[in-house]
Amino acid sequence: MKTPALEIRPAEMPDLPAVLDLYRHLNSDTDRPSVAEAEAVFERFLAYAGSVILLGLIGGVPVASCTLVIVPNLTRGARPYALVENVVTHADHRRRGFGRKVLDAACDAAWAAGCYKVMLMTGSTRPETLAFYARAGFEQSKTGFQKRRGSGLLPG
Repeated sequence: MKTPALEIRPAEMPDLPAVLDLYRHLNSDTDRPSVAEAEAVFERFLAYAGSVILLGLIGGVPVASCTLVIVPNLTRGARPYALVENVVTHADHRRRGFGRKVLDAACDAAWAAGCYKVMLMTGSTRPETLAFYARAGFEQSKTGFQKRRGSGLLPG
């Protein structure tokens, strides 16, 4: 069976419901924001120069996505760096190279913006997920740390 052509483009406001649907394949247990809340967050996100949600579409339907943020930087000759987050492929469209193509497009955009590196983190320990990132050219070369706000610390 021939793999259909993947169109890759930045997400726009009309894509937001489909993006949120696609994110269910990333974190099925996460609460979905209201339409108004999602629109407000997406508007703030788009206002940040260098931020984009890249969509991979088949026949106009999003099947893969990742978020790219270009961060200004005062080291490395003032060259920016890029963060990739929310890498997801719809469960029905995995193992066809769509996620890899979206990641490649994100890296191409980062290199075009003069970034000296592209970083991503994954909480997954699944060998297939780690192998996916390695095949996409990412190396597990640094130690990542994170600090999350505790659920009991938020005001009621």
